[in-house]
Amino acid sequence: MAAKGLKSMIGKKSPKFGNFIVEFATPGIGHILKSAGCDFVLFDMEHSGFGFETVKSAVRYMEAASLPMIVRVPSREYHHVARTMDMGAEGVMLPMVGNVDEVRRIIDAMKYHPAGKRGVALGVAHDGYRPGTVADKFKAANKRSTFFCQIETEEGVDNADAMAAIDGVDCLWVGHFDLSVSLGIPGEFDHPKFKKAIKTTVAAAQRHKKSLGRLTQSVQGGVDIYNEGFDFVCYSGDVWLLQAAIADGIAALRDKCKVK
Repeated sequence: MAAKGLKSMIGKKSPKFGNFIVEFATPGIGHILKSAGCDFVLFDMEHSGFGFETVKSAVRYMEAASLPMIVRVPSREYHHVARTMDMGAEGVMLPMVGNVDEVRRIIDAMKYHPAGKRGVALGVAHDGYRPGTVADKFKAANKRSTFFCQIETEEGVDNADAMAAIDGVDCLWVGHFDLSVSLGIPGEFDHPKFKKAIKTTVAAAQRHKKSLGRLTQSVQGGVDIYNEGFDFVCYSGDVWLLQAAIADGIAALRDKCKVK
């Protein structure tokens, strides 16, 4: 289990920095990211093509490195949420959450009685295959499970305050590209409509003492969103960082290695 879990990070103003995994689910990835200074990892199932077998292995890799893991599941379907929890994911991110009813269904899938309606599976991956009483297992699982509610539609922005008010929602996470599309301004992150949506979401999270998260592709972008109020700052993704580093090196080599 992670030495410092996601739940202990929630609601704190101190920045938490992570990386987005969409391609490289190798056994060493947790230790690589931990040694690079990451506080958490966001592991994507929505766009990556990763299946549940891969996620189950990746959870073990991150646990071995004491690196808290958020899994973005591919949909809000019960079986996607509950299976991810059963595999031991500490945090679950749900895409395109729009209203209070959706939030409550997600919490029902994540949490055991009395907080939710999750099907019971004890002595498996999520509780370290350890024995214990049902009451203690339920309490520990409910306390550990962390819900990252992704705001990426106009409806989600409109209902951000009501959703942030719900016990069980730990973090509002802005999906900036999809949000801009929903607002009718694809990729226009400086547009007044987009900026207003961000302010609304930030205000909702702060009012209810919940965390805020967002992906950034640059260091300056990370500084900017932290100054806006985001405390979970996900710095780029595995594919893009590797590609950029190799591209920089190859370009420099081509420039300096000339035929004489």
